[in-house]
Amino acid sequence: MKQLNQYRLDCAQKQKRGLHFILASVVIWCAMTAIYLSALPILTKNLFAFICTGMLLPLSFLISKIINVDFQNKDNPLSSLGLLFSLNQLLYLLIAMWIYPTIPEKMIMVLAIIFGAHLMPFSWLYKSKVYFVLSIIIPFFALIIGLNFDPAILSMGMVGVEIIFCVLLSIENQRLNSLIADYN
Repeated sequence: MKQLNQYRLDCAQKQKRGLHFILASVVIWCAMTAIYLSALPILTKNLFAFICTGMLLPLSFLISKIINVDFQNKDNPLSSLGLLFSLNQLLYLLIAMWIYPTIPEKMIMVLAIIFGAHLMPFSWLYKSKVYFVLSIIIPFFALIIGLNFDPAILSMGMVGVEIIFCVLLSIENQRLNSLIADYN
């Protein structure tokens, strides 16, 4: 059990609790906001939103280089578990694909719910209260805003939530680094 916890802390520290992915999602939600504020037809907006989601991996890889994150952390066997947690989200995108032509004005809401809900396993992997709390808040936030407001408002709200997420993760990472420095 002690070795498992050491691997989890190693993932949290070397991968900065996935901060590079959350920073990339800020950029993606900004792009989605621009798309949903445009005068394009809703089906075209949804298509461009799907295209934006495909930018997550290359964008997070680029950001990982900028903020000095070990993107793959090959020395840690739990890194492949993080990949599995992420791939799980792809299966749920089938729901968003169904919503796309059926209830097109709610597709961005479904994407936001899927995004938020898929974060919960990362709370365990990274020993992160921030992931746990936001994995619950984001789906409810997306549902409430998505049911009551225009998709552009939801995407703007998600930009704000993602920025808060980044700030909280940065604080959590600083505390972890301080704890590790004190321990050594």
